[in-house]
Parts: sequence; C-alpha cells; structure tokens
Amino acid sequence: MDKNKFSAIAHQNHSFYNPVNPAKIDKVIELLSLTANDKIIDIGAGKGEILLRIIEKYSSNCIAIEQYDGFAEQLKVNAKNKGILNNIQVIKQDANIAIKTFNQEFNVGICIGSSHALGGYLKTIESLTNKVVKGGYIVLGEIYWRKKPDEEYLEFFGGDEKDVLSHPENIFTAQKYGLIPLWSSVSNEDDWDSYEWLYSKSIEDYCYNNPEDPDCPEMLERIRSWREMYLKWGRDTLGFGLYLFRNM
Repeated sequence: MDKNKFSAIAHQNHSFYNPVNPAKIDKVIELLSLTANDKIIDIGAGKGEILLRIIEKYSSNCIAIEQYDGFAEQLKVNAKNKGILNNIQVIKQDANIAIKTFNQEFNVGICIGSSHALGGYLKTIESLTNKVVKGGYIVLGEIYWRKKPDEEYLEFFGGDEKDVLSHPENIFTAQKYGLIPLWSSVSNEDDWDSYEWLYSKSIEDYCYNNPEDPDCPEMLERIRSWREMYLKWGRDTLGFGLYLFRNM
C-alpha cells in the first residue's frame, strides 16, 4: 500500500495535517505582522493552508516544498481558486535537497508537523536558522511527550523515546540554537480528538464506499490498530506544540 495514498485519504477532510486548532494557526499568523515584500518558506506544506491564509492576509511571497504530487497539485488548485497562485511557488522535491538550492534568505520559515522531512526536529531548526534572516521568524509544530510512553505504545509508535522531547524541551532546544521563543500553544484533548477521529473516519468511509479497492483490508487494519493505540495510550501520552521563535 502506498503510504501517500493512505495519508491523502485519511487527511482529505482536514484543513491542517496536525491536531492544531485553526484558530491557533490564525493567531500565529497574526503575530507574524508581515508585509507584501516578505518571503516565506514552508517545509512539508501539504495542501498549503497556512500559506494560503498568510497570502490572503499579507499578500506575501511564499514557497511551498511538498514532495507528494497529490498534495502539491491540490495546493495549486486551492491557490488558483482563491486567485493567489501568483504569490506562491510550489516545489515538488525532497525537502533536504530543495532547501539547499536557495541562496536567498526568508523572513519566515515554517515547518509544522513535517520535521521528518528534514531529518528531525534538531535538523529542522538547523536548516531554518540558516535560511531565515536575522530577526526573522521561525514557526514550528512538533510532537512532544506529555508523559513517559508505555513500552507497548512506544513499540507501536516505531521510534526511540529520545527522538521525542517534552514541551519545555522543544523550546529550550530551540533556544540553544539562538532562537528566542515568542509564543506557543499546545493542542488540547478536543483538538486531538477532532484530528484523530476525522483521520479515522475518512479511511473507514473510503473503504466502506470503495470495497473493490484491494488496499482496503490493509488500510482498515492499519487505521483500526492506530485508533486502538490512540485511545489506549496516545491520547494521554502524545502532545503537539505550536511554537513561534525569532531567529537571532
């Protein structure tokens, strides 16, 4: 099964591919206080919702890096429908390769829920601090441990406990790279439930309506295992923080 296909179906009804309330996204956009001359880059932009909102508010120039063709093409359609396609450049390429091609500096660097695209949280901070002007903004969205993960959940999660920090550690780590924390918000249980249940429902609905798809048995097995892990452990264990920093 193509993991991008699964993700596209699971997120087809989401505005953002993370458990952040849209009102909190709008708040951080407001805090950026941008102009039409500012340049913004978004790593793992998905369908580009945060960039579209930035352009609508500030008319800034944006670059979206999104490797998955389906999301990148939908981003272009969404921008065209809003009449702002001229303000955004969509690059369909691996983020590690794409970001090295830019000689210009950006006023804002964004990576929300996509730090894996640059090799993790630390490497994302390193990459963006090198591409954002001094005094510019870096907006990050990153998972964190709300409490020590259960071994069974950690095994299902498929990583090392040390790969994920706590909420304060996400901020303190960025400070070590010279970033100044300006604002932060975390997803509450309602935000997580809204995200996870819509994620689950989209797969269930797709497979119910498309039983002939040979990927359905695997997709259903995956989403039902994921839902069980979320209810048993994830809801109380995993958090998601939205962070605004100034690059110094």
